[in-house]
Amino acid sequence: MNRLTKIMTVAALATTAYAVSVQAASKTVKVFILAGQSNMVGHGKVEDGRNPDYDKNKPGAKREIPGGIGGLRYLLTNPKTADQYKHLADADGKWVVRDDVWIYSTTDRGEKGPLTVGFGAGRWIGPELGFGHVVGDQLKEPVLIIKTAWGGKSLGVDFRPPSSGKSPYKGDPENVGKFYRDMLSTIKDVRDNLGTYFPELKGRKLELAGFGWHQGWNDGCNAEMVSEYEKNMANFIKDVRKDLGVKDLPFVIANTGLIGLKAKGGVRAELCEIQMAMGNPKKHPEFAGNVASVETRGFKRATEQSPSGFGYHWNHSGESHFLVGDAMGKAMVKLLSK
Repeated sequence: MNRLTKIMTVAALATTAYAVSVQAASKTVKVFILAGQSNMVGHGKVEDGRNPDYDKNKPGAKREIPGGIGGLRYLLTNPKTADQYKHLADADGKWVVRDDVWIYSTTDRGEKGPLTVGFGAGRWIGPELGFGHVVGDQLKEPVLIIKTAWGGKSLGVDFRPPSSGKSPYKGDPENVGKFYRDMLSTIKDVRDNLGTYFPELKGRKLELAGFGWHQGWNDGCNAEMVSEYEKNMANFIKDVRKDLGVKDLPFVIANTGLIGLKAKGGVRAELCEIQMAMGNPKKHPEFAGNVASVETRGFKRATEQSPSGFGYHWNHSGESHFLVGDAMGKAMVKLLSK
């Protein structure tokens, strides 16, 4: 075999290997789990927002209007934010429907389908929208998000991981860890019935690629729960990895930053710092390189910039929910690159 023939043979083999690699990648679906309580469920308004002319003293006055302040639609029409969020809609203003990212959500009736707006509570959004756009843009493989989130749930009781043992709090023992178990059963159900839920993904291999966690409001109501949150969070990460069979599964934790940047002291601020500590390799060297914490306190929008003034649920701000997911997605991509 002469030198030219050898070069051509090697080139042909390389081309074949590359084609096989691409074909294999196309048959693999990267799976990400998003879990937590109501702020992961998603209460970010999409079409409606605050009416800037609202006056509660006027009969029939509407607090919210289509395209009002704080809704996702407003971000597309506001000159200050339009360019940043233009990728979410097409030229006609219709919300983009991804053809490479799918989602199964436990919200309401178990919605499923290609990723777009409406996979939060009702027809709203949660962090899944921002997260899905980031990972979908960065990964060559198709993406499946399984969102297992339920409102009003604590890590101390409802999501309590097996390694944390019995709950020290009063209540029905049957509820301890119930939503941890429900989370696992949902993941298993989607995995075992992929072709039923998503016919377009039938026959593809699922690869569990990462886990995103946004939770903490209920634990922040109880100083005792906050005091054991770090232990419970560490156990949660380890138990999830064990139960899902993926050692060092990348974990992204978005802290419960609804208190905003100005809040000082108190158990909620303490909880935010605990959640940030999970991704600090100096405090948790066992999670170095595979756990990241995301600071979300800067994503809170004031009442006058939001559809509501609830305090919790990010004041129903579509922007806040999107930014939480966007930051989680970027942190996840960074972990995957390692």
